[in-house]
Amino acid sequence: MLLATLPLLAVSVTTDPSSVSLVNMVGQAPWLLLSLFAGVLVDRVRRTTVLMVAYGTQCCAAVALAFAGTVHSISLPLLMIVAFVVTSSQVLGEGASGALLPQIVPISDLPAANARLQVIDRGLVQFIVPPAAGILLAVSLGVSGWLACAMTIVAFVASRGIRTSAGVPSVRSHPFKEIAEGLRYLVAAPLLRSITITVALGSFSSSATMTMLVLYSTEELHFGSVGYGGLLACLAVGWIASSFIVQRLVAGVGYSWAMRISQGMAAVTTLLIAIAPPWPVVVGAILVTQSAATLVWNVCSQSTRQRFTPATLLGRVLTSHKALAWGLTPLGALTGGLLAEHWNLRGVWVVAAVIQAIGTVIVWRTMSSAAFARTERETSSLSGC
Repeated sequence: MLLATLPLLAVSVTTDPSSVSLVNMVGQAPWLLLSLFAGVLVDRVRRTTVLMVAYGTQCCAAVALAFAGTVHSISLPLLMIVAFVVTSSQVLGEGASGALLPQIVPISDLPAANARLQVIDRGLVQFIVPPAAGILLAVSLGVSGWLACAMTIVAFVASRGIRTSAGVPSVRSHPFKEIAEGLRYLVAAPLLRSITITVALGSFSSSATMTMLVLYSTEELHFGSVGYGGLLACLAVGWIASSFIVQRLVAGVGYSWAMRISQGMAAVTTLLIAIAPPWPVVVGAILVTQSAATLVWNVCSQSTRQRFTPATLLGRVLTSHKALAWGLTPLGALTGGLLAEHWNLRGVWVVAAVIQAIGTVIVWRTMSSAAFARTERETSSLSGC
């Protein structure tokens, strides 16, 4: 609710592309600034406690936004602060939940479990919430914030019911030394390193396009806030639809081909949005296809890190990946605004397609079936030692 509301509120304050992109850029900054330290916390503290802290932080941000909307005092600085706080809570929450999952389900079920989590976290929520956010904003600027506050309270209470052991290592060292240990493992593993580089390129291009999607919706497609929510719902439709096949796809063609195909589709669909006529149905269909491919990639990427990382390092490896791979998202958001301002909106998608194409080349060259088999042998040997 908060993330769907912030772009609409930003556009209500200003239509300047650079200012709109600034809200997104600040909101993405915690992935770069806080991820590494969050990983140390996830590996040291009971992971359900980290989840509860994340939801409590989200609740505070929701209250601030709800109160400001109720008294009609929305401003860009406030939106930037709320965006930063909400994303900070995501850094903690996603790190903890990703590290919890291998403790709860068998390794063979990781693709299905990750797909379900992503559908709940992004697909189903994006399908229901964005149109609702547009409608609620038409009623009152503060309603969506109060509703988000109520939902985070429910999440806080529900997280207390997860039973798991504490993630505290037997011997603690300096936090920076622990961060370096996680980074070294991630960078030293060729397969994990290639995935991180590819995700970094994809997150840069996706941040640029998603930042400008609200302006693309209003200026190219002539949509209002409800129509913009409809485009986000198209992303959710593809996300949910592919979740039903991702487990069978991975079982049938393997991680290698599933990731190669999904990355190639991401590049092609990004280019199609750049050259497609401004017809809502066509753009919506492209977004459905793009999000379907993205879910397959995300599930395989997350499952690969969970499969090939020791449990004692998992929190730090997962958050190190986010820091390195998603650290470029603020720059991508800023770049999207500058391209739209000094070139045009479609130019943002042209540049993003080129970047996604570079990622496709990396995937096809480094993520072969042999590379996965070799990494599995090395991980099994390490576990045996």
